[in-house]
Amino acid sequence: MSNNVEYLLEMKGISKSFPGVKALDKVHIKVKKGTVHALMGENGAGKSTLMKCLFGIYTRDEGDIILDGESIAFTSASEALENGVSMVHQELNQVLTTRVMDNIWLGRFPKKGLFVDEERIYNETLEIFKSLGIKIDPREDLNNLQVSEKQMVEIAKAVSYDSKILVMDEPTSSLTEKEVDHLFKIIRNLKDKGVGILYISHKMEELDQIADEVTILRDGQYIATRDIDNITVDEIINLMVGRDLTNRFPVKSSVPGETILKVENLTAKNQPSINDISFDLRKGEILGIAGLVGSKRTDVLETIFGARQRESGKIFLHGKELDNVNPHAANKNGFAMITEERRETGIFADLGVDFNTVISNIFTYRNNNMLLNQPAMKKDIQWVIDSMSVKTPNMKTKIKSLSGGNQQKIIVGRWLLTQPEVLLMDEPTRGIDVGAKFEIYQLMIELTNQGKGVIMVSSEMPELIGITDRIMVMSNGRLAGILDTKTATQEDILRLTNKHL
Repeated sequence: MSNNVEYLLEMKGISKSFPGVKALDKVHIKVKKGTVHALMGENGAGKSTLMKCLFGIYTRDEGDIILDGESIAFTSASEALENGVSMVHQELNQVLTTRVMDNIWLGRFPKKGLFVDEERIYNETLEIFKSLGIKIDPREDLNNLQVSEKQMVEIAKAVSYDSKILVMDEPTSSLTEKEVDHLFKIIRNLKDKGVGILYISHKMEELDQIADEVTILRDGQYIATRDIDNITVDEIINLMVGRDLTNRFPVKSSVPGETILKVENLTAKNQPSINDISFDLRKGEILGIAGLVGSKRTDVLETIFGARQRESGKIFLHGKELDNVNPHAANKNGFAMITEERRETGIFADLGVDFNTVISNIFTYRNNNMLLNQPAMKKDIQWVIDSMSVKTPNMKTKIKSLSGGNQQKIIVGRWLLTQPEVLLMDEPTRGIDVGAKFEIYQLMIELTNQGKGVIMVSSEMPELIGITDRIMVMSNGRLAGILDTKTATQEDILRLTNKHL
């Protein structure tokens, strides 16, 4: 590495177009050695596209990339990795059917004669994990891990390449506060070793803790670069969205009424999972679910929705006992669920925005001749695009070509079209910018104004306190307590998260 180079990485005048949209228009960014450079912007601003141009996933249309004083143009991700650039993607690309250590060393297994050196990959994986403070068995099947644990494995894999530049795309999106603190320790350790870190995040409160500089993009264009000490959160938001956004949470006017959903002694099959959970949800209420990763917050939603089998317990909607044996039955009974992992379980990647929008409601569009009512479908698709401010060239565009946040907006809109009585949302704003979050919060509030109920799992404490009426805290598969949001503090919530550990 050259010691006389001021910038470890320079991206100058980068442009990239796709059919119908110019994703990047002469964007530039400079990263110094041993610093964290935050990259901010709304969904669709071009952040991930810029990083994919760096990483060789996309070929840039114009511009220069200089790494450690030398001009580069990677043609593949493997070439980038070999030359000291690694990336932790927002959407994890892992082989779930293999072991943790196999994922770390995939494509570069050390050999002992003709065979893979199992002992070496185990020991070297263990050594990396110990250096990062990760407590995961390298021989564990990746499929058995929580989302946050999979993310830590991906971070460990990136670190294992001994990179000069490490790109982190929403690395804390599914981590609890404790795990975020752990990640920040890893990042500071890498900074001390001279690694340059490009950090993409929508969580404003993280910037003061971890970033040195911030570059803001808007609509594919470079807007500004500032030292983190010389810019406020409000100024960053203003530069991102091009307007003032003083309130991050809309005012919720509906007052929760009578009970619409009652859950009694709910226990899931295939323990460890949820055990003896009882709570109710009121008309016009947003009920948050908090807890550490591993507390089985997601299991609560999955068991109610029939995606996870119930061992015992009862579910009542409007006083009527229901048997949500599977998601289809739950949907017919008035439930909808937005899953945490949109890429794995939320979207049909190779199909269009139109199909992904109406698929959950498809049978309602049949006319008397059993044909689909195309005008009605187009009207609803356009409603979702407009109401969610989805950035897409047209409704036929493949959903995989949209940014992660825009994909999430489509999923939320899809389920709203089913007009559910109860909407279950698992990390609904994960990886979404402040403007889009506000729009999703507004749609949640509109549902409660119609007398519906919303249950939302979130790892973001400010979000839970900002949008919910009550917060249900899970601890090790058990209900630790339910707090009134108006009087709850972060300390109250954290205290309950450790109740059954």
